[in-house]
Amino acid sequence: MSGDAPVDQQPTTTRRPAFGGRAGRIVGVVATVVVTTVAVGLSQGWGRADQIASPPAAAPPAGPAPTASVVLNSTDDAFIQLLIPMNEGALALIDHVDSRSAGADPSLRAVLNDLRAAHQAELRDLRGLLAAGNVPEQNIHEGHQMPGMVTGASLAELRAAPDTEVPSRAAALVRAHLAQSVVLCRGEQTAGGSPELKALAGRIQQARAAELSALDGRPGATGTPQAD
Repeated sequence: MSGDAPVDQQPTTTRRPAFGGRAGRIVGVVATVVVTTVAVGLSQGWGRADQIASPPAAAPPAGPAPTASVVLNSTDDAFIQLLIPMNEGALALIDHVDSRSAGADPSLRAVLNDLRAAHQAELRDLRGLLAAGNVPEQNIHEGHQMPGMVTGASLAELRAAPDTEVPSRAAALVRAHLAQSVVLCRGEQTAGGSPELKALAGRIQQARAAELSALDGRPGATGTPQAD
């Protein structure tokens, strides 16, 4: 019938086979939407549905994430919920040092840039494990003065410091953060229940040892913590 002609004559940007006419195209569109939705949800880790309406042109890099559910005990949960804000505080410090071009020397900036990439990857992995364990993220230590935590108060002091004092002050804060992370990683490997998280804690502990070595010899960053 003549009513079918406009469907076959719709303009397209790329010539493809009809695949069964309109029904085939509808199935293809639905399948594409489903696959895109699942892929974006997994990459985001904690289900931000408002961000999956239109997929990005290029997917952001993602660290290794569990593809199956994991079981987290109370130690696992406490470790993740503490290390996430610790890493976020360290990233805030790194961002501030970047903004203080007069106070940051090139060697410190290089160390902090490496720390930024490593800490961002760790956050992706930690949040991926929380999602795989069906555990909501909570900053249960907000407002607490936790060892190694870069707090709002310490950041305020750094912002008020003269440019010449920024490198040594920043190095001291970063070193305290890294050293306390080592302590937490040891505790997780001893008392944690999730094999996946214990393995991640072991990798983070090894990374911290290298990061602490990179800070050795800098003002405000002396000494080496005990290693197992």
